[in-house]
Amino acid sequence: MAKVLILVMAVMATAWPVRGTLGSGQGAPYRIHTLFSVECQNYFDWQTVGLVHSFKKARQPGPITRLLSCTDDELRSYRGKDLAPTMVVPSMSRHPKTGDWYPAINKPAGIVHWLKHSKDAENVDWVVILDADMIIRGPIIPWELGAEKGRPVAAYYGYLVGCDNILSKLHTKHPELCDKVGGLLAMHIDDLRKLAPLWLSKTEEVREDKAHWTTNITGDIYGKGWISEMYGYSFGAAEVGLKHKIDDNLMIYPGYTPRQGFEPILMHYGLPFTVGNWSFSKLDNHEDDIVYDCGRLFPEPPYPREVKMMEPNPNKRRALFLSIECINTLNEGLLMHHAARGCAKPKWSKYLSFLKSKTFVELTKPKLLKPKSLQAEETVKQKLTDEAGRTYPKIHTLFSTECTPYFDWQTVGLVHSFHLSGQPGNITRLLSCTDEDLKKYTGHDLAPTHYVPSMSRHPLTGDWYPAINKPAAVLHWLNHANIDAEFIVILDADMILRAPITPWEFNATRGRPVSTPYDYLIGCDNVLAKLHTSHPDACDKVGGVIIMHIDDLQQFAILWLHKTEEVRADKAHYATNITGDIYESGWISEMYGYSFGAAELQLRHLISSKILIYPGYVPDPGVKYRVFHYGLEFKVGNWSFDKAKYRDSDVVNKCWAKFPDPPDPSTLDQTDENLLQRDLLSIECARTLNEALRLHHVRRNCPNPSSLEESAISRKLGRYDRSYAAKSNPMPTSFSKESSEGATADAKFSTLKLWVVALWIFFGLAFLTVASVLLSGRKAKKTKGKSYRSKRRLSHSGLMDERY
Repeated sequence: MAKVLILVMAVMATAWPVRGTLGSGQGAPYRIHTLFSVECQNYFDWQTVGLVHSFKKARQPGPITRLLSCTDDELRSYRGKDLAPTMVVPSMSRHPKTGDWYPAINKPAGIVHWLKHSKDAENVDWVVILDADMIIRGPIIPWELGAEKGRPVAAYYGYLVGCDNILSKLHTKHPELCDKVGGLLAMHIDDLRKLAPLWLSKTEEVREDKAHWTTNITGDIYGKGWISEMYGYSFGAAEVGLKHKIDDNLMIYPGYTPRQGFEPILMHYGLPFTVGNWSFSKLDNHEDDIVYDCGRLFPEPPYPREVKMMEPNPNKRRALFLSIECINTLNEGLLMHHAARGCAKPKWSKYLSFLKSKTFVELTKPKLLKPKSLQAEETVKQKLTDEAGRTYPKIHTLFSTECTPYFDWQTVGLVHSFHLSGQPGNITRLLSCTDEDLKKYTGHDLAPTHYVPSMSRHPLTGDWYPAINKPAAVLHWLNHANIDAEFIVILDADMILRAPITPWEFNATRGRPVSTPYDYLIGCDNVLAKLHTSHPDACDKVGGVIIMHIDDLQQFAILWLHKTEEVRADKAHYATNITGDIYESGWISEMYGYSFGAAELQLRHLISSKILIYPGYVPDPGVKYRVFHYGLEFKVGNWSFDKAKYRDSDVVNKCWAKFPDPPDPSTLDQTDENLLQRDLLSIECARTLNEALRLHHVRRNCPNPSSLEESAISRKLGRYDRSYAAKSNPMPTSFSKESSEGATADAKFSTLKLWVVALWIFFGLAFLTVASVLLSGRKAKKTKGKSYRSKRRLSHSGLMDERY
């Protein structure tokens, strides 16, 4: 216990800033105050412990205040009053006028209350506003981030698509000033005083605008108006003319890959994250009273040495280290909190020893910003600057799908890999659906989405050709979306991103797009190209991954669509020897539409074979492929995966559904290095898909798999609710021959079991009958001393009860 208390005192002595010095930000005009908002719940209590501990550990200047929103009844029974410096704020979870239940409104309401009633608000120059589910890694100094009076600094929240559409036009007079920001906010106190009342009123306004809660308007994956408070902030800031300096590198979600050359100073664990077989989701701990349970910590993650062995890629390894740092800092905060509460010293363990080690101290020492690490995003184009000072254009990634389960599981895999890869910019799913399909569709929340009218059935010719939706959707997006990116990356849904695909790395420029080789497009070399383009010499055999300048795409998209229609209509030239299409059905007309459209504009591609690989193909030695394209069946030993087999499989909406697990890498044949690398890539692709599905099921709050297993065991043992079984497993109306034979065999086996049980019962009863007769005869013969023996039996029976 003494060692733990010494650790607490040592950290506090080094972590609390020295007041009154310029470096600590406590002399005007450098006074900083950090705020965060919570409610009276266990869920926020353990987050508070983690944030406040990291605040001290990171040596954040100035004081911190918890804005605690509670009703009077909640406050009377609340146990966590001493967890942080606190200002109690009247709860607005249930709106006092409308009755609307929306706890997120407590954040702006709490800040308005603090500005009106706190003396601290009168003695501060800069305010840093955070969320409770964050871990601070280094000092957040507003002026070092580039904040100025009138120019706050914030993290980028790209999913706030309402800044670009009708939502901002409805709710602010200055939609052009709407910034997609949140998470980390650092601003001058004068700006906050102007903004706070509007932040609150705009939150109420957006919350009441239920007609515009849909995902395609707000970006809210639940379509429930849950992010109204975030829009309240952005619209309120636009109203008062505050234009943010936006930095996409200051804050990171654990599980995401950081950009090379940047060190995040804030972790936001709002989403589930994994390291190997270990995982953490804050939602799994919603009712957890771990703060008040002495000695209990969150499950320990892998150790740094284990993480080093997991991942050879240095940048992905950095992402794993950030994840374990996040949970380890939370656990360290809980450990110190328990010690401060007077809890008994916990038993020694390897993990506790690690949390007190020099290694952990070194890994979690405060991270300081590098000079000029901030890049402001202006109204149109954001420039990314690396450590060498080079500037890079903004990127947007697109992929096209339809309203089917087949595309839904592909979407889950691609979007998951997009976030893991560190791909810059945002991603948009182009979802092509008929009105009827859209009414029944349930996958709106799977990705940021732009909705497109379906052209699967051509409106003029009646031709059924779903592949045409890709160029049609890109054209629709160009004509209807507000686009602030300079380069567009176009992928297919059946892809997994492994690393960033950037125009600067592959040398894409205006007039010179980049793509990957599709050598089977032999029509570029024969009569097909001569028929469908005036520049057959400019026809490139490319597809799969496309990196193109926005100016080129705007000119090209209409030709891509028209040439697709043209080739599709040219049935006289569907033959394999002309198109390379093994099915001779015109199915790859869209690919030729792309190549012929680009040739018309004489857009010559830089063709790279180092971007994409099909799982199952032998990789070139030393090439770090950026994309898996699992369009073809691939195998590892006796295991195989073919996307076409899952065309009708709804693995997205069935809890814990996944694809068959690939073999363990340790079981692979090591004799041929080329085949080994091929199989390792195949396994990586399949595992990434399954991990994406697992995390999707976690986000859907699927019941714990162990409870499902217990239910299955109970059914096997005969302990189950028959009414539930009847509802869950209705009697089939027809059987195949195999199922009938199986049922007959089961029936025979069940009958045999009944005979065996009946025989056991018969022999048991016979034995008891014989024993009873013998015992009765013995009693009749021996009547002497009956009373005495009865007393002895009674006295001994007591002893027997105690013993057994």
